[in-house]
Amino acid sequence: MRLRQILAMAAVAALCLGEAAIADVTISKSNSPVEGMVNHFASLMGAERATVRAVPKATLAALATGPKAKAKGDAATPVLIRYDDSFLAAQPAAKGDAQWQCLQSALYFEARGETLKGQFAVAEVILNRVDSPEYPQTVCGVVQQGNRNGCQFSYVCDGNKDVMRDRVAAERAGRIARLMLDGAPRGLTVGATHFHTRAVQPGWARRFPRTASIGAHLFYRQP
Repeated sequence: MRLRQILAMAAVAALCLGEAAIADVTISKSNSPVEGMVNHFASLMGAERATVRAVPKATLAALATGPKAKAKGDAATPVLIRYDDSFLAAQPAAKGDAQWQCLQSALYFEARGETLKGQFAVAEVILNRVDSPEYPQTVCGVVQQGNRNGCQFSYVCDGNKDVMRDRVAAERAGRIARLMLDGAPRGLTVGATHFHTRAVQPGWARRFPRTASIGAHLFYRQP
């Protein structure tokens, strides 16, 4: 019996390692609590496998890459991202074109009160939409998209002048925007295309799978 328990625990450990965590597992039925735990883990891994398969291949590729730093010649190496203020402060002053400005503004007006991860997560949503054929193919197009029912991002059509008066928050949003546009990994929201604050409950939230909960926002992926 002890040998069976050891083997069962080894199976649990295998489920938690690398790609083996999403492999198919076949386990015989038993009243053993240890084997019952293995069955439970196998069920969870099956759900995880389905979630991963539903993520677009382009998004999965983005999760594994980081922004590219130019090295000597034409070579480029990925830069590791840390979601902390010291890392962000160490980045050079950000600047860019109209697409960078649109992403900076969206982060400032939609998420400047969020944690650093929360702001990166909102940036992920915007760039995931850019990559989706369901939305405009530019950052500005996504951010400014609207119709007779309103704007996708409320600050765009709230009637207020979009002036970034908080210089510190604006610089922070600019650095995040620069990192994300340069290819920072999108590993926080698992391909999310939508988000909302906890204070509201839009109708689509009941139809879309939730992928993450970060700060005041809940994130979802459009099927």
